[in-house]
Amino acid sequence: MVQAKQTVKKIMLASDSPGHVELLLGNEAIARGAIEAGIQVATAYPGTPSTEILEGLSRVAKEAEIYTQWSTNEKVATEVAMSASMSGLRAITSMKAEGLNVALDFVVVINMTETGKGGLVIVVCDDPEAWSSGNEQDSRWEARSHEIPLLEPSSITEAKEMTKWAFELSEELRITVLVRSVTRISHSSAPVTFGEIKHLNRQAYFDPKQYFSPIPVTKNHIRRKQKMDKVRGMFETSPFNWYSGPDSPELTIVCSGTGWLYSLDAIEKLEIENSIGILKLGTTWPLPTEFIRSYLEPDSNILVVEEVDSFLETHLKEYLYTDWSNGALPKIYGKGTGHISSVGELNPNIVIGGITKLMGLDYRPREAEYEEKAAKYTKNTVQYRELAFCPGCPHRASFWTVKNVLRLDDTDSFVNGDIGCYVLDRLSSGTMMMRTHYVMGSGSGLASGFGKLNRFGFDQPVVAVCGDSTFFHAAMPAIVNAIHHSSNATFIVLDNGATAMTGFQPHPGTSTGAMGETVSPIDMEKVCRSFGCPVEVADPFNGEETEQKLSKLIEQEGTKVMIMRRKCGLLAFRQDGPQYRVWVEEEECLGEECGCNRYCNRIFKCPALVWNEMAAKAYIDEAICTGCGFCVDICPRGAINRSSLVT
Repeated sequence: MVQAKQTVKKIMLASDSPGHVELLLGNEAIARGAIEAGIQVATAYPGTPSTEILEGLSRVAKEAEIYTQWSTNEKVATEVAMSASMSGLRAITSMKAEGLNVALDFVVVINMTETGKGGLVIVVCDDPEAWSSGNEQDSRWEARSHEIPLLEPSSITEAKEMTKWAFELSEELRITVLVRSVTRISHSSAPVTFGEIKHLNRQAYFDPKQYFSPIPVTKNHIRRKQKMDKVRGMFETSPFNWYSGPDSPELTIVCSGTGWLYSLDAIEKLEIENSIGILKLGTTWPLPTEFIRSYLEPDSNILVVEEVDSFLETHLKEYLYTDWSNGALPKIYGKGTGHISSVGELNPNIVIGGITKLMGLDYRPREAEYEEKAAKYTKNTVQYRELAFCPGCPHRASFWTVKNVLRLDDTDSFVNGDIGCYVLDRLSSGTMMMRTHYVMGSGSGLASGFGKLNRFGFDQPVVAVCGDSTFFHAAMPAIVNAIHHSSNATFIVLDNGATAMTGFQPHPGTSTGAMGETVSPIDMEKVCRSFGCPVEVADPFNGEETEQKLSKLIEQEGTKVMIMRRKCGLLAFRQDGPQYRVWVEEEECLGEECGCNRYCNRIFKCPALVWNEMAAKAYIDEAICTGCGFCVDICPRGAINRSSLVT
């Protein structure tokens, strides 16, 4: 039934069926908006909360006659999309907030040139509360800093419509347009009414008489500012900006994005619809100042509701305080005044808190008695589920090997890491070897630096880990840097055959592309050998051999690479089924008397290797065991056994 629904959604996403209503994720609505706009090229690098945009487009690529690509990184994704624009095709590229940082090296230059005749739209998905990110970056500042038109949807339907309009704006002014979503828009669902699809059927052609360059910069910068003035004029009459509420409100809420939804909810709960007005902005840079001015008075009380930073609040003060400098000034409240939380996601109660504080209202969301009962009934019924590597994850075995090798060294050993599935070593596993965790490839860059500190007395073994997708995305330059400068460091690539953390998207090391087509995989072993450094390849489930190879590499001077290659446990289970049946011999298990402090359960921490409180013994939960069999090798008592299921 679920599969049938997904199939229907796939067909409908690509079909020209105006008036049809479909339940879509916000990211799927953005994808549908791009399809209705007539795009022909879409690129991305996977990253939560943006991944589903290109996934949705890839699922319907053949039906919609578009080309989709999971690019090596976000900068390359933007460059590929720009090439389509230069050739007259409409193109979209999508990424999470941190990915925009990677792309900016190119983005900040193309904003000094015109796009091609084809519209170019960049979708960035911010992550307030950092649910799946390393920060709460607010990408709106990039639009302001680099003079890029910015649109912010406040609903799932608006996400679709804004994406469509972004292409019209881009082509009319030959300018890049930025659409900013956030997690609660991207990952929420709502009914969306489909519109007509523009079947542009353009042929790609790059006119060799064209010339794209930011030089001369000053002249192009002047032209960019002139275009932004035109954008501001268009924003003044945009249907994505509106006011609702009384003619003379006691308080006016100025909001954008999810702030609109939270404000509506807060006003409804307080039952003050006749006292508060909402000025909702969908075009947030450049600000539609005349539109804003038409709904405010010099003595207005204004509460700004937005995620994450005080972006609107800052620019409202800049504009309004300058505009009314000779008279009474509007009073502007928000994050800067402490009426709205300055970090994390918004919610209706935060907005209610700001409103009640300003208007002197008394509001309690729940009675104290309710809170006490809720705490009582949930105390023993809600089970805590900690983060953990998946059953059969090869990274668990890899880190186990790394710890076994490094603990033989007398120095204070540690591992440099970054973002990926393997961050769970630090967050949940018993090995806890990773001591640095920033962004993709940063562990490798840090290791290349640590490896040059021996002249200052640094004598610790330098080890860095990265995933296979991260290797192609950002680690290769760091490894090249280490080799070039003779850094004494060992780089471990955890090759599980997919971009596993975001949903098994392909990368340059895999043999399929975004649309399922066959592509040429890049052999990372050959790539590393071509750099001129020692390279070893090992299966992390073959613990003894892997330990021997890693030990020899670490002992060598200079830069070296080890590829720990084993298919992701979930992929292997889905594609090949379990390799072994695994069980615990209860009579052999020492339980709490285990001299190794029961580390099969407390440290190894495979979700399938659980503790039987009644028997005080370990046992295998066959419902979630993938049959990898690696746990057999870690029990010092030999109490865990396996039998092959492969004939």
